[in-house]
Amino acid sequence: MANETGRGQRTLLIAGNWKMHGTLNSLEHFSLRLAERVHEPQAELLVFPAAVHLAAAVRSFRGQKVGIGAQDLHEEALGAYTGNVSGEMIHDLGVRWVLIGHSERRSLHGEDDEVVTRKVLAALRAGLHPVLCVGENRDEREAGQAETRVAGQVGVVLQALGAAAFSELTIAYEPVWAIGTGLTATPDQAQAMHTAIRAQLAAADPALAEGMRILYGGSVKADNAEHLFGCPDIDGALIGGASLEADSFADIIAAADAVSQN
Repeated sequence: MANETGRGQRTLLIAGNWKMHGTLNSLEHFSLRLAERVHEPQAELLVFPAAVHLAAAVRSFRGQKVGIGAQDLHEEALGAYTGNVSGEMIHDLGVRWVLIGHSERRSLHGEDDEVVTRKVLAALRAGLHPVLCVGENRDEREAGQAETRVAGQVGVVLQALGAAAFSELTIAYEPVWAIGTGLTATPDQAQAMHTAIRAQLAAADPALAEGMRILYGGSVKADNAEHLFGCPDIDGALIGGASLEADSFADIIAAADAVSQN
């Protein structure tokens, strides 16, 4: 039965991308404080620490309803790739999620749609659940090319995997112009893009579209979270800065739970 938002059976997913932040001490403090604030969340929870802290995160969050994800992986399973981490290595730590194609990987490391597709395949082969990040920059938005750009990013991976394998993914829409800038897409803007993504998926497979969780990422905070989560095609958030402190992350979780209970 669909809930009042029209989301159907899709559970909200609240994920924190810590990027290159944190220490072992801050990680432990975060997990303890989150346990104090969050007891029986309605939403599914994830954090994406830096690679060097993944094993510690698995230990720190043991017993809490918080999944752990990696921020990236290499497209090859093994080899002479100094400094890189494979999907098998990530899986071996007890980690089951991985971000792929984040805008900072695309812009700072030159990862194009072909590289992103290979990484998605590598993640699936390693038994990981990929979160495919897509989004447009400010120039593309202002030129009216936002939906075309995002459709291209989604379409390349969908064509390579097919609908059945693509159903193992989660999509995160992150307007690049709203990441770390303090700008946020309005709920209407975000909903419009999520609707377009879901329509693209529906053209390939209606069941895929209905079940796919599409997260919004772009300066999500406690004061805008409930409005965003109230949109029928926004199934949670990929949060940057506001996920670095347990209290602000917990406030966003509370907003998600408020929407889920309506």
